[in-house]
Order: sequence, then structure tokens, then C-alpha cells
Amino acid sequence: MIAREEKIFQAADYLKMRIGDRKPIAGIILGSGLGSLAERIENPLIIHYSEIPNFPVSTAVGHKGNLIFGELGGRQVMCMQGRFHYYEGYTMDQVTICVRVMKLLGVEYLLASCACGGLNPSFKVGDIMAIVDHINLLPNPLIGPNMESFGTRFPDMSHPYDMELVERAQKIATQNGFNLLTGVYVAGSGPSYETKAEYRYMRLIGGDAVAMSTVPEVIVARHCGIKVFGVSIITNASGDTEKADFKNDEQDVIKAADAAVSRMTALFTGLIRTL
Repeated sequence: MIAREEKIFQAADYLKMRIGDRKPIAGIILGSGLGSLAERIENPLIIHYSEIPNFPVSTAVGHKGNLIFGELGGRQVMCMQGRFHYYEGYTMDQVTICVRVMKLLGVEYLLASCACGGLNPSFKVGDIMAIVDHINLLPNPLIGPNMESFGTRFPDMSHPYDMELVERAQKIATQNGFNLLTGVYVAGSGPSYETKAEYRYMRLIGGDAVAMSTVPEVIVARHCGIKVFGVSIITNASGDTEKADFKNDEQDVIKAADAAVSRMTALFTGLIRTL
């Protein structure tokens, strides 16, 4: 076993000791401003990242840094209340360690959320977009010796997001009175927000929304054979980015994400109930 792999197994062994007979079927990753969704998890066991061997800690605004085990939608889940980012100075192995730990704990589905800048001109602030494909402008997290115990050297990425889960989610959204959009997510490194020219470039290459996370975890999840549902909260509108006085602000991102928490909760709860 290579050293990178040993760290994952050490973290998983520690968590197995802490959680006892809990067997999560779904893993949840909550992005900026979406951490309060975790408060809906029943019978929670909360473990701070600092307690877990080889885990980084979250430093981004709106990321509490807890791993929560409990029940949502009547199923056992494990939830990251805050994620790790490449821009925080972490390696891709550190950014994605929790996904591989999820695999070792029996997780079969990953539900990942994030706050995004809107690229599609038809999107409005507060819209929710299911990710159906992505464009990765970050280093690939599978670079380096392949971890054969998790997956093949060259995993297929023609269908990174599970369309059956997207279709179920759209029905759940309709039942709860809102529209779930679909689109392509562009992942950049950050931590600086995009320039106006970069917004135009990302739209030209096929992007509908842009942010600084999610794709590394998705790639690793697919490498592990975990099915993925990804969703983004749109925190600014494409037309706004062309205004002379436009300015990205992290507090505005948090506010827009906060406003969508109730819809996100209904979406994730309903979707997990179908697993």
C-alpha cells in the first residue's frame, strides 16, 4: 500500500471506531453558506475535522469543519459541513480524502453542493442548478501513482453525474414548488474571483456556472465507483458581471446560499429518501 493510501485507511479506521454500527449510504458535501442544512440531520454524531487522523481543517468562510453522521430522509448519511479547497494550500489528496474515506465506510452515493457564479445569461441569483457535466481547470486529483484498491488508472468521465438522480431531483423540486435548472460547471482554482474576461471565456467554452470546488471530489468519487449528484446555488447573475460597478463579495455569496437552504434541504432530503 502506498503512503497516500495509508493515510486514507487510517482516517477510515478511526471513524469506524467512532461511529459503531452506523452504515451511511450517502455522503453529502456542503459548500459555502449551506452548512445549516446539516442541522436537519437527525440523531447526529458530530466529529470535528481536527479530531480525524490526516484530515485537513476548513478555513473558508461559511465552512464549519464538522463531519456529521446521522439520518436524513430516513437513511443513514455522513455529511461534510464544509469542504477543503485547493486554494487553501491543500494538495489534491487532502482536498479529496473524505470522498475516499466515504467509500471505505460504505457510501454508494455522493451529493455535493456549492455556491457558484452564474455564466448562463438566463440564470438569476438564487436559482438552483443540477450539474450535468463539468469543465475542469484544476489539477486532476488522480495524478500520481494509482490507488488500485479504489479504481482503475483511467476512469471513464463521459457521465460523471448520474442522470437518473438528476431526473428524480427535478421531480422533487417540482413537488416542492421550484424549478431545478441544469447546466455545466466550470471549476477554477481561485481564491481570486474571476475577471470579466474570464467570465466571458468560461461561457464561450460551454460553462453555465463557475466556482472553486466540487470537481476534484466528483472525479475521485467516480474513480471509486460512487454515483454523484451535484448541485449549485447561483450567487450572481451573468448580466451583473458586465456592469461597470460590478464587484464579487464573499458575504453576498453566503447570503444567496443562505436564502436557498430550505429548497436545498427539501431537495437533498427527498432525493436521499429515494436511494
